[in-house]
Amino acid sequence: MNFWGKLIGGVLGYMMGGLFGGLIGVLLGHQFDRGLANFSGNFSTGLGGLSHGEIQRAFFEATFSVMGHLAKADGRVSEEEIALARHVMARMGLSEQARHEAITLFSKGKENDFVLEDMLTRFHNATRRARNLQQMFIEIQLHAAYADGELNPAEKKLLLVICDALGFSTTDFDRLEAMVRAEQHAAKGGRVEQVSLDDAYAILNVTRESSDAEVKRAYRKLTNQHHPDKLVAKGLPEEMMKLAEEKTHEIRAAYERIREARGTK
Repeated sequence: MNFWGKLIGGVLGYMMGGLFGGLIGVLLGHQFDRGLANFSGNFSTGLGGLSHGEIQRAFFEATFSVMGHLAKADGRVSEEEIALARHVMARMGLSEQARHEAITLFSKGKENDFVLEDMLTRFHNATRRARNLQQMFIEIQLHAAYADGELNPAEKKLLLVICDALGFSTTDFDRLEAMVRAEQHAAKGGRVEQVSLDDAYAILNVTRESSDAEVKRAYRKLTNQHHPDKLVAKGLPEEMMKLAEEKTHEIRAAYERIREARGTK
């Protein structure tokens, strides 16, 4: 709560005009405090207080345009990469209209005049208060990069640039990359419930040496970060909710696999 205007106005008013001057000073100071509060609120809104719809829009545009830019990281975009991008979009459960728009954005990201820094700046400003949403964005880009089964050096270099722009460290990237790689490997093995123990530990970002309590904490943290309703509330487009649901299913399957191996309840 702002009160400095009232305090200073009251003191100066009293010194200049006694009690009556003090009252006038307090009233003027109150108006100053209200103006300062409004200015602060507007400034905060300008930085990140966008409407829910605007945040969803920023997420959608950044996701698919950056995905297109990432596909061109090695200097060209093959038909195979385009097909893989369509597969990623299908995995998200997008509607026909949303998929058409996603493909348009993907194509724009491939263009020579696409400015990655500008797109990442807009996305960061829109989601700066939702780090979980930013993490989900990075995970989606990693899944797209791994769609052909490997992460090439050019893609990794670009992903590190993306992480840096969003305030994620190299350590953060290594953790997310290991998790996505394990998820990709588990998906190739068939049913997610049959995830290998090594992949299960990687998905939860823990090791065989981690205690049961540490495994449980990691599971709860990841579940909270990827909870579909929470992500949608923060600005994840509802068309992409299926992906968040799939992620929580994979996390749950990994946790159950570890519990089964350890014989814990």
